[in-house]
Amino acid sequence: MKSEIRTAIILGGVIAVGVATLSIIFSTLEPQQNTTLITINEESGLKTQTIDKSRFKKAPELAGISGYINTTPEELEKAMEGKVVLYDIWTYSCINCIRTLPFLTAWDEKYSDNGLLIIGIHSPEFEFEKDINNVQMAVDKYGIKYPVVLDNDWEIWKAFKNRYWPHKFISDNDGYIRYDHIGEGGYDETEKVIQQLLEERAAQLGLGVAAAEPFVDIEEFEHTSFRTPELYFGYKFASGRNQLGNEKGFSPGNEVTYSIPNKLDQNYFYLDGTWKNLEGSMRLVSDSGTIILPYFAKEVNIVTANQAELSIYIDDKPLTPDLGGTDVSSNGKLFVKEDDLYNLINTEEPESHILKIVVSDPGFEIYAFTFG
Repeated sequence: MKSEIRTAIILGGVIAVGVATLSIIFSTLEPQQNTTLITINEESGLKTQTIDKSRFKKAPELAGISGYINTTPEELEKAMEGKVVLYDIWTYSCINCIRTLPFLTAWDEKYSDNGLLIIGIHSPEFEFEKDINNVQMAVDKYGIKYPVVLDNDWEIWKAFKNRYWPHKFISDNDGYIRYDHIGEGGYDETEKVIQQLLEERAAQLGLGVAAAEPFVDIEEFEHTSFRTPELYFGYKFASGRNQLGNEKGFSPGNEVTYSIPNKLDQNYFYLDGTWKNLEGSMRLVSDSGTIILPYFAKEVNIVTANQAELSIYIDDKPLTPDLGGTDVSSNGKLFVKEDDLYNLINTEEPESHILKIVVSDPGFEIYAFTFG
């Protein structure tokens, strides 16, 4: 064998041994997979299972909190230790968020003694939702007993890389996010995850594992397939989805006198009177004003601020109780008392109508229409 070939073979062997040695060294430096031995109670008996948690992300720390409701910083930190935690990112004037609250409060009552902690992360959409007194009003209104933290600067929202209201994340008792759900619905699926993670926790702690309970029995809101989309009155929120039908349109920061045109298009709103164009809303400046909306839906809600009396009409007739929402009186009047969401129209099936709102209180602000 030629010396050159012999040298090449020896050199190749040395390199191979070196690579193998380095591989062993570096493999010992890699973090070990986080595995947890659990016991799950099934109808067929006990089942031992190993879960590799290295593929899950840890829930982020709750930083930048602007205020606490139903808890204190010290109480919340202690309550989170070793718990299955459901983080609910919501805001109180969001109709989609509101519809999920009966399920959340029911889960809190049903599972809190078994190791579930629900934390409401209140990330506001509108400026008035940053006021802790307004959030406290909503917490009382909807019977929320679990902790709620104010995420006024969206730091928690960003830490979760969130983009939606509502959005639920569930972490296990080791702090790993095991499930998330966007929007309404999926309640049975979500509750099943809660039960499974509580079973894991109980098995780890040697508490024994209870049989799965029936899911909470709450009627779920049925959405229509086609309906008028959400409409925003603030020029910042309406950017890219302008549904203001008046010819003058938005004029950021200015007071504009609008008039109702002869032709009305479906899913556009129209103003009459003088209104101040704000980032998040329209504020009535003149002594009176009118809002007109041709819509298709079975439920119509408005998000408003500042006290006012509104007269509600459907197809140029005073709103009657058979169409009126939960916040409208029998004579078609709505009294705005707090900065909140109000239900104007509620019908069994989606219908097409022209909604008219007459306002006689300067200073009234409207932020959005939402539909169901």
